[in-house]
Amino acid sequence: MPTPPSTGDQPSNQPSNQPSNQPPTLPPTLRAEQRGAVAVLTLARPEKRNALDDRTILGIEAFFDGLGPQVRAAVIRAEGDHFCAGLDLNEMRSRDAFEGVLHSRMWHRVFEKIELGPVPVVAALSGAVVGGGLELAAAAHVRVADETTFYALPEGQRGIFVGGGAAVRVPRLIGVARMADMMLTGRRYDARDGAAIGLSQYVVPAGGACERALELAERIAGNAPQTNFAVVQALPRIAEANPREGYLLEALIASLAQSTEDAKGRMADFLEGRAGKVTDR
Repeated sequence: MPTPPSTGDQPSNQPSNQPSNQPPTLPPTLRAEQRGAVAVLTLARPEKRNALDDRTILGIEAFFDGLGPQVRAAVIRAEGDHFCAGLDLNEMRSRDAFEGVLHSRMWHRVFEKIELGPVPVVAALSGAVVGGGLELAAAAHVRVADETTFYALPEGQRGIFVGGGAAVRVPRLIGVARMADMMLTGRRYDARDGAAIGLSQYVVPAGGACERALELAERIAGNAPQTNFAVVQALPRIAEANPREGYLLEALIASLAQSTEDAKGRMADFLEGRAGKVTDR
């Protein structure tokens, strides 16, 4: 599992391809640890409100590439008062159009490794979840916001456009009209309003997001691995498919999942009273 990071050379736009049995080399803007079956990645640049530069983005890729088979879920959290205030403005150097496309596609590649990676990911949010920070959070599967959280997409006021996947992921969460409003008017959503429109699934008291995220990740890690795989890998594709193909893919995934020895054992435990039942807790 990842060890305390060291600083590498200038980042490239090539995949890290770290062997799974070797800890990845992470920049000092990130920290990694393992808590049982849960891997925890911490954004560790609080003096910059955890703004994302290229080496941090590539470090996130190295972290997810380096997850070993013992990891069953992951948490992304942040040091300090803010989850992430977006792209480091020092990265806004002049690029020609093709360089800009390659840079954006690098972000897409990295965040896809969160969304469609090997394990479910829970994001613990607080303070600013702005621009690229919202793009990072939207790539996670579950988002826990504490009451200090606020969301914004200020690109419209800066004369730029989102480039890290927000134009695809955020409308799935809140709809095109709400995202357009955020970008056109600079509208901000606080934690509770953000949860109401779909930007998070949980709201907790200030300072409680990480604890709750870890609790949820530990629960997720206890699920059947084939079910977690199906939820992360198949569910998004089924939801986006033509209904006719979607129903067939659902049937295939359901059949595969229930055919495993793990599923058969869990169902036997339930039928014979050895497993807990769904309650209203």
